[in-house]
Amino acid sequence: MISERIQRMKYLAGDFVMSNIAWLACNCLRYYMGVHSGTYHSLENFLSTRMVVVGQVVFPIIMMAVNYLSGYYNEVFRKSRLHEFFNTLWCSVVNAFLIFFLALINDVVWHRLQNYEMILLLIVAIFTCVYSVRMCITTVTSHRIKHRQWSFKTLIVGRGAAAVAFASKLNSMKNSLGYEIMGFVSIPHENDVKDVQLPCYELDDIERVCEKQGIQELIVVPTRKDSETVLNTINSLFALNLPIKVTPGSMNLLLSQVRISDMVGDPLVDVSRGNMSEGEKNMKRLLDIVVSAIVVLILVPVYAIVALMVKLDSKGPVFYTQERVGYHNKPFKIIKFRTMVCDAEAEGIPQLSREDDPRITRLGVFLRKYRIDELPQFWNVLRGDMSIVGPRPERQFYIDQIIKRVPSYALLRQVRPGITSLGMVKFGYAQNLEEMLERLNYDLLYLENMSMLNDFKIMVYTVKIVLTGRGM
Repeated sequence: MISERIQRMKYLAGDFVMSNIAWLACNCLRYYMGVHSGTYHSLENFLSTRMVVVGQVVFPIIMMAVNYLSGYYNEVFRKSRLHEFFNTLWCSVVNAFLIFFLALINDVVWHRLQNYEMILLLIVAIFTCVYSVRMCITTVTSHRIKHRQWSFKTLIVGRGAAAVAFASKLNSMKNSLGYEIMGFVSIPHENDVKDVQLPCYELDDIERVCEKQGIQELIVVPTRKDSETVLNTINSLFALNLPIKVTPGSMNLLLSQVRISDMVGDPLVDVSRGNMSEGEKNMKRLLDIVVSAIVVLILVPVYAIVALMVKLDSKGPVFYTQERVGYHNKPFKIIKFRTMVCDAEAEGIPQLSREDDPRITRLGVFLRKYRIDELPQFWNVLRGDMSIVGPRPERQFYIDQIIKRVPSYALLRQVRPGITSLGMVKFGYAQNLEEMLERLNYDLLYLENMSMLNDFKIMVYTVKIVLTGRGM
């Protein structure tokens, strides 16, 4: 099986080469349309000018950046032909207008119509060049997957009758979906089928098995149809950082919150990627990095002043770190300005803050009211631990209690937790488990309706809350 990295390099190399050819073709068209023919004696003379040579380096890079932001390179094996066509067309239109307004708008033309013709020719040239290579790579890839020349090492999570029947159905299909079933994993409290032909493992051993056998995908096929079994199982799989798919019949509740990944044969619901398109995910991450970097740089004086005030206000360190659980169940250290006295949890039992909490320092009351204590978390965003907008990150102690009451909390592990969230702007800080569960409803609602527009709305509401001092 070819590696994902090599396959991605094929698309990247193909796009880069064809973007260069497309830009070269555009310059030839510019010359023969008479834009520069009166200035330069020959096409060779025109193409060797500094302006054109620099453009030959810069514009293919710009085109590749647009392609990346579109999410085209996120999934490199199971591409939809229709999505690939429209993705390439959309990127071609965006790149054509970028090139026109950055480099060609000052070209001297006899008629305005020539500008429109140039934009159209740019779109056609870029689309034709790039799509031709993409289509070839995707066609070859699809053919090899269907004919079982390429496959993905897959574990079926489930060992009941439904799981065994599903594996048998996958293996008997005329056109393969690319799953090479390497074994079954028992789900607790289910009746396992005896004497199956493939290796069988316990759920507790799945991390070791995945690492040893190079497992690439997981398919959850429970026999029991209750949501608690499915969600608790899924929650234990997120830390593996592998695609996790379930059959729609296993849990219709998930269909409104996650993407259907395979339309041929039995559709599979991917519960590990969230509800955003790949392009939106890339743009969200880019926005996180850019905004966080700007905030950190601009607020350096504020950080210094607050750090000094914290140090003078009470004994102890300036910053407070605490382990939280983030994307795909991975723990990370969240960073805040310290707002409580040292050893606030001296007994070792996690405690939520409450109104008039004696552990909160005098300065801490002010910092919490205006959310200033959260500012160091922009460093968590830069590190990739968090996003600016996302579900509230919690400690494992509380997650264990929440999942017992609301198993669907496991779905929040599809995305990075955030500095702010819909739950934080609509509900605020929680003082006990019941309030955490109430706030959870907003986070699940956010997950189902994730979009760049909603993220922007949440950021606007957060700024309003900060300015009005409604942080507590």
